[in-house]
Amino acid sequence: MWVKLMKAGSLYGCHQKANRSFFINNMQMPLCARCTGVIAGSIIAYALFAFWTPSWFLCLFGMLIMFTDWFIQLLGIKESTNMRRLLTGIIGGYAIATLFCMSIRFLWQLIIVS
Repeated sequence: MWVKLMKAGSLYGCHQKANRSFFINNMQMPLCARCTGVIAGSIIAYALFAFWTPSWFLCLFGMLIMFTDWFIQLLGIKESTNMRRLLTGIIGGYAIATLFCMSIRFLWQLIIVS
């Protein structure tokens, strides 16, 4: 079962580096900390979209936060921690999923309602 989950994580596009992943009972999670955050943030966004929709500017800022954490680590300025990867992933995932929902709503209103 765990092997199938690891394969699914790989198909999702996650690098699955052990030093950037959480472990449960000495078993590596199928997604790295940032991808776990992106999935969690997306689920939260889909659940809350009907009740609260942040502005597109706030969504872009959320994606910038995740990108900045990744880019600072890429440049070697400062190594990110798994907790920071998770939190910025949640913020970025929420922002990306919200923009996706906003796009669907816009298209729905444009095509169906008009």
